Amino acid sequence: MRGFDCVSELARTYPTSGIRAMFDLAKDYPAAINTCNGEPNFETPEHIKESGMRAIAEGMTKYGSEAGLDAMREAVANKYNREFGGHRYELSDVMITVGGVEGILLCLLSVLNPGEEVIIPDPTYTCYLGQTLALGGVPVRVPLYEEHGFRLQPEDLERAITPKTKAVIISYPSNPLGAVLRAEDGERLARVIEKHNIVILSDEVYEKIVFDGRTHFSLAQIPRIRDKVLVVNSLSKTYAMTGWRIGYVVGTNAEIMRHMFKMQQAVVSCLPPFIMRAGADAIDGPQDCVEEMRRHYERRRDLLVDGLRAIPGMKCFKTEGSFCTFINIKDYGNAGFGSRRPSDVARRGAHKGLRYRAKLGGTHDAHRR
Repeated sequence: MRGFDCVSELARTYPTSGIRAMFDLAKDYPAAINTCNGEPNFETPEHIKESGMRAIAEGMTKYGSEAGLDAMREAVANKYNREFGGHRYELSDVMITVGGVEGILLCLLSVLNPGEEVIIPDPTYTCYLGQTLALGGVPVRVPLYEEHGFRLQPEDLERAITPKTKAVIISYPSNPLGAVLRAEDGERLARVIEKHNIVILSDEVYEKIVFDGRTHFSLAQIPRIRDKVLVVNSLSKTYAMTGWRIGYVVGTNAEIMRHMFKMQQAVVSCLPPFIMRAGADAIDGPQDCVEEMRRHYERRRDLLVDGLRAIPGMKCFKTEGSFCTFINIKDYGNAGFGSRRPSDVARRGAHKGLRYRAKLGGTHDAHRR
């Protein structure tokens, strides 16, 4: 067995998450303030917990269908009929997934061939790069700039598109940036998108956590590009259900969705029906808990941003949505730790679970989340 290389090249070179590295490290520091994961510090609302427990008691513990429990798919379809309008969403437009992360993976599995390019904003959420590489895709990074409110610019998108481009991944409200897409921004991007044969994967898991009177806007609300957009969403942030691992994909392209349903067979087969039952009741049930959490997040955003801006040399993008704050520390020079690994910094005594930028993207060395 000597010399036998039993580890795949993919596993050896897979880009690991700096978020997870810091999360694991924080366990060794009981006094650490762990802000690594996008974890609500609220409990899942009681009526959702009760729904899940009731479903278990009623025997909803068997296999389910690949596409998900009909009650959950119907709840999602009805939600988008209420909120988007302009299209009648049906069960066939909805795929239930193991959180938003699997939603992105299933989208890529359904549309991406080896060697095709996926445009990914920089910086962005950590899983997009690894999933693209795992499927043999070619990531193409497009920088987002603070002077544009960290919104993807249509001219930057157009420059990045080549004959090999298959998909674009966007995330608004944004993790790690806290930026929100406005309707006028979406319309400008749509003029580029409609000219090309590309698919848009729109990660919208923070859709309900927006501030200062803003409303969420999705590219799927633009009729002329709707069939090119796959909306990925999750109940994790909206209902404080991170550990339940439940999300969904919504798409009106029947060909993509039909094939996506069968791709679940290759990943987890199906989701637990009792979790999907609770998910349906979360979406169909009272929403006052969602607004209450959002108000708390906005109050905390104000405290954090105001406090950071009061520190000389500390510059901060005022979070528009999500519970991420993106900080510019370029005035600190080397004191900002450069691009050293977060674990190295933590071991030197910075015992706070500050999420370092280094694993989020390569163009913002002077920023931290």
